[in-house]
Amino acid sequence: MGAQLIQMLVVFGIMFGMMYLLIIVPDKKRRKKYSSMLDAMKVNDKVTTKGGIVGKIINIKDDYIILESGPDRARIKMLKTGIFAIESNETKDVATTSEEKK
Repeated sequence: MGAQLIQMLVVFGIMFGMMYLLIIVPDKKRRKKYSSMLDAMKVNDKVTTKGGIVGKIINIKDDYIILESGPDRARIKMLKTGIFAIESNETKDVATTSEEKK
């Protein structure tokens, strides 16, 4: 009876270890990358929201940003966590200077 209990505990331990490696570790990496992306936001960066709105950051506060979008320059106040992707102006400059050298 004792050997079966130890065997069952070893199997559960292996299953928990595999679940940790396959689910929890990649999610931690993704959250850390997303958090660093939000911390690196600057004024005048072009962003895409989770809802699909594309605009330019006008102002940054603690938990929210003010986004300017569209030809009418509509301003939208939204949470930082609503940002999906950031296209920095610096990355455009680096890309154009590397192309000019060729």
